[in-house]
Amino acid sequence: MVHTGYNPALVALSLAIAVFASYTALDLAGRMRGSARGPRWAWVAGAALAMGGGIWSMHFVGMLAFEMGMPAAYDLGLTLASLLIAVGATGAAFVLISRPGAGLRDILVGGPLMGVGVAGMHYTGMAAMRVPGNLAYSLPVVALSVAIAVTAATTALWLTFRQHGVGQKLAAAFVMGLAVAGMHYTGMAAATFTAEAAGAHAAHAGEVHAGGGGAGQQNLALAVGGATFLILFLAMLASSIDQQRVQRELQASEARFRAAVQAVRGVLWTNDAEGRMVGEQPGWAALTGQTPEAYAGFGWASAVHPDDVAPSVAAWNATVAARRPFVHEHRVRAQDGAWRHFAIRAVPVLDDRGGITEWVGVHTDITEQREAEGELLESNEELQRYAYIVSHDLRSPLVNVMGFTSELEEARPEIRRALGDHPDAERIDRDLGEALGFIRAAVTRMEGLIAAILKLSREGRRRFAPEPLALTSVLQSLADAQRHQIETAGATVSVAADLPTIVADRLAVEQVVGNLIDNAVKYLDAGRPGRIAITARPAGGDRVRIAVTDNGRGIAPRDHARVFELFRRSGVQDRPGEGIGLAHVKALVRSLGGRIDLTSTLGEGTTFEVTLPREAATGREAHGAPTTLAAE
Repeated sequence: MVHTGYNPALVALSLAIAVFASYTALDLAGRMRGSARGPRWAWVAGAALAMGGGIWSMHFVGMLAFEMGMPAAYDLGLTLASLLIAVGATGAAFVLISRPGAGLRDILVGGPLMGVGVAGMHYTGMAAMRVPGNLAYSLPVVALSVAIAVTAATTALWLTFRQHGVGQKLAAAFVMGLAVAGMHYTGMAAATFTAEAAGAHAAHAGEVHAGGGGAGQQNLALAVGGATFLILFLAMLASSIDQQRVQRELQASEARFRAAVQAVRGVLWTNDAEGRMVGEQPGWAALTGQTPEAYAGFGWASAVHPDDVAPSVAAWNATVAARRPFVHEHRVRAQDGAWRHFAIRAVPVLDDRGGITEWVGVHTDITEQREAEGELLESNEELQRYAYIVSHDLRSPLVNVMGFTSELEEARPEIRRALGDHPDAERIDRDLGEALGFIRAAVTRMEGLIAAILKLSREGRRRFAPEPLALTSVLQSLADAQRHQIETAGATVSVAADLPTIVADRLAVEQVVGNLIDNAVKYLDAGRPGRIAITARPAGGDRVRIAVTDNGRGIAPRDHARVFELFRRSGVQDRPGEGIGLAHVKALVRSLGGRIDLTSTLGEGTTFEVTLPREAATGREAHGAPTTLAAE
C-alpha cells in the first residue's frame, strides 16, 4: 500500500479554480436567455468552455496535489480526451436547456448528462495517470462521487436559469465549486494505489511528467491554473463588455421611452406594490410642484382633486385585487394651481414568482380633449333642445291645418249642393277632394318627420345603464323575437356562438342590432334566399367589432355615407320608411362611445360593422376583498 496525502496549496488552488469557473459559467450561461440565435450559441460555447475547462483544470490541479511519494506521469492523449469529455458534456447540457421553451424536464435531463460527463472526465483523467504501481477502486465510493457530480451539475443548471443578483450568484458559485471539488476528492478517495516491487517507473513517449511531488509538479499545477485563470478572465472580460453593451441599450431604451412619454404629454412615475411613491419622481414633482417629502408615501394623493380621490382609491383597490393594469381618469392640481384632467395607465412589474414588486404608470394630460368634448356636448345638447322646441312648435300649426282640413272634408257635401247645376260643379268637387288628400298626406309626412326629430332628440338626452352583456345570448334572443318577420321574408339569421361579453346598455345594443337586422330583411334580394349572419371579433384599444352581414341588394358606393343621414334613402324606394333607421343607429352607437362602418357591393350584399368598447374606462368591478390603500 502507498501512503498518500495532498499538497494544501494546490488543493486551495483547485478549489479557487472550481469556484471561479462556476461563477464565470453561471454568468455566461445566464446570458443565453433572451439572446438572438447567433449570440446565444456564442454564450453556450463560452459557458461550456468555462465550466468544462474549469472543472478539468480543477481536476488536473487536484491530481497534481495528490502526493504518493513516487514519480507520476500523465498520458497526453487520455488527458486531452478528459478535457474534451468535460467541455462536450457541459456544452451538450447547456445546448439542451438553452432551447426556447426549455423547462424543468430539460434541466432534469441535462443535469445528469453533465454530471455523468464530469464523472467520465474525472475517471478518464485518473486512467491517464502513469505510476509504478497498481490502481483499484471502491465501487460504493465511486457511485457516491458520480451521485455528487450529477447533483452538483443539476443544481448548477437550475441556478443558471434563476434570476440572480451578484451576491446570489457568488453564493451559487461557491456551492457549485465546493460540490465539484467534493466530487473530485471523493473520487480520489475511492482509489487505492499499490507500489510495484521494483519501485521504479520508466516514462514513455507521449506522457507528461509531473515529477515526484517537488518543484516540477508545483510548476505544472501553476501553469495549468494560470492558463485556466487567463481563459476565465478573458471570458469575464467578454461578459463585462457585453454587460456594458446591454447597459447602453437599456439607457437608449429608457431615453426613447421618456421621449415617447413626453411626446404624448405624459408624466412618468413609479409606485411600490401598495401604491406608495418612493425615491425621486422628477416628472410628478415638475407637474405638481410637490417636494419629495410631500409626495413620498401616499402624499401624492393630496394633489388629486378632492372629488376624485375616493373614486381613484376605489378603482386602485379593484385593480390591485384583480392584478391587472390600472386605467383611470382624475384631476390633478398643476404647479400653477390649475386643475387639469389626466388619463392614467399603470402596469404592475412582477417578480419570478408572479408577485407585484412595483407599478410603472403614466399620467397623460387630456385637459384640452375633455374641454373640447364638454363644449361639443354642450353644443349637442343645445341643438337637441332647439330641435325639441322647433318640433314641438311645428306641431301646433299642423294640428290647426289638420283640423281645418277635416272641416273642409265635412263641408264638401254642402259645397256640392251650393254649386247646384253649375257646369263645373263635378270638376270643382273632384279638385277639392284631391287637394284635401294632398294636404292630409303632407301633414302625415310632416308629423312623421317631426316625430323622428323628437325621437333623435330624446336619444341624445338618454341616460344609459351599462351592464355585462353576453352578446351571443342577447343577440340570439333578439333574432328569436324577430323570427316571424324574418321567416315571412324567406330569410334566416345565424348568431355566432363565440361572441364576447361587453359592458353596455342592453336596450341600446338591442336597438342597434335590431335595426340592422330589420334593414337587412327589408332589402333582401328577391332572387335568392336571405342569409343574415351576426359575428364579432376583437378590435384595437380593448374594443369589439360586431358585424351584421347579409346577401341582399347591396348599396351603391356613392350612397355608403349618405345612408346614415337623416331622411336619406338609397336605391329603389319600393319599401316603406322615412330614412331615419340608420341615422338612429348611428346616433345610438356614437352615444355608446363607438362607431359604425359599412362595406357593400351591389347585387352581393352588405356588412355593417359596429365597434363598441369592451368595458368601462376603469374596468369591470373586481371580486374579492380589495386591498386597502393607506391614502383612503
